Amino acid sequence: MRERLTDGLYGLGWSTLKALPDPVVTRLGQHAADAVWRRRGAGVRQLEANLARVVPDPTARRLAALSRLGMRSYTRYWLESFRLPTWGEDRIRDSFAPAGVHHLEEGLASGRGVVVALPHMANYDLAGAWVATKLGAPFTTVMERLKPESLYDRFVAYRESLGMEVLPHTGGSAFGALARRLRAGGLVCLVADRDLSASGVEVTFFGETTKMPGGPASLAVRTGALLLPVTLWYDRSPVMHGRLHPAIEDPGTGTRAERTAVMTQRLADVFAEGIADHPYDWHMLQRLWLSDLDPRPDTPRPDTPRPDTPRPDNPGSPGTEPS
Repeated sequence: MRERLTDGLYGLGWSTLKALPDPVVTRLGQHAADAVWRRRGAGVRQLEANLARVVPDPTARRLAALSRLGMRSYTRYWLESFRLPTWGEDRIRDSFAPAGVHHLEEGLASGRGVVVALPHMANYDLAGAWVATKLGAPFTTVMERLKPESLYDRFVAYRESLGMEVLPHTGGSAFGALARRLRAGGLVCLVADRDLSASGVEVTFFGETTKMPGGPASLAVRTGALLLPVTLWYDRSPVMHGRLHPAIEDPGTGTRAERTAVMTQRLADVFAEGIADHPYDWHMLQRLWLSDLDPRPDTPRPDTPRPDTPRPDNPGSPGTEPS
């Protein structure tokens, strides 16, 4: 029953919101975000706990203000996603203004293949649609299977309608397919700031230890592809902004695992820079740092956050299991 209800609510969102004018959707989104923020559920509290590591002088008042903006940003992501399939090509091209696009264009022109890695910032679906529409560059991503299966099918169809090839995350099978795309000079895009496996790469992130997926770096090491970090953010305009950062170079020495670890740490450093600049556009409503995931026996474990709507994204994982 819960799975049918979840699928029905997503279906209602896609069908209803498409028909509403933009100003109405914007107002509804802000009211909904503020209502969720005022309830101070586990997701909002965890967002504030995460932001406390990111911003200097994290007073309760500042964290509350940032989490309110964060929930508005998170809601904007969902509303845009529900409506993206109805946007024409001109609107998609005009709704994203990234800097550093030459890093991607030159990488694709080189024939080496490119791995784009992103954190949970702003709307990476819009960024992907822009790449497919503006640059005419098809790309491949991976999505973990959702329940119910009908909801997973909805998201696959949605992302494919935006120009993405979506592979299911089933064990290690996705890694080989992604590697083949890269060796053919293709483009792979992966969300990569939160590890969902048991084998992530340990990194230092805002001064504390966490694990991030090693899949993006491992693919680059194994195939010779470029690894490009991307960060995204909103401002008060309808246009999303972003930056394609310079490629993270393979250190060239050490084992594959050691090279992957070095590159993943450098990726985490770039993500941290972008998140620190735009903390309210980092949609991390889950526990992330190891000290939160595995507290000491004498430390009370924080409530498990349950975001009001699950975000079916797919961080890459190390070795043979990017997602």
